[in-house]
Amino acid sequence: MTVLAGSPQTFSVGEVAVDSGVAPSAVRFYETHGVINAVRTSGNQRRFDGSAACRIQVAKLAQRAGLSVREIAALFAALSADPTPDEWAGVAHRLVAEVEERVRNLKAQLAAMESGTRVGHRAG
Repeated sequence: MTVLAGSPQTFSVGEVAVDSGVAPSAVRFYETHGVINAVRTSGNQRRFDGSAACRIQVAKLAQRAGLSVREIAALFAALSADPTPDEWAGVAHRLVAEVEERVRNLKAQLAAMESGTRVGHRAG
């Protein structure tokens, strides 16, 4: 990755894409939806901080677990610009709790289906 002299370490769309394992268009997508944030250079290029690739990797995991991009952005909202290990642990804890709740709900719905109970409908 390229480091700008005299500036905090920032990364281009392409560098974040390589480090996070996504296409550059996905980096722009995550920025548009508030999962990551960029600053603009005087030449109007996006530059990302060192947490962008990690945020994208966690976001991909959260999406596989069923969270929407909006939910992921909300999950990341409390993170500082350079998250500490404790902050990431908090995100992991909240993510695990959310996934466990979704699994409980899915199991309850499946059990209701197996028993012939109507799921999600009011008695009519």
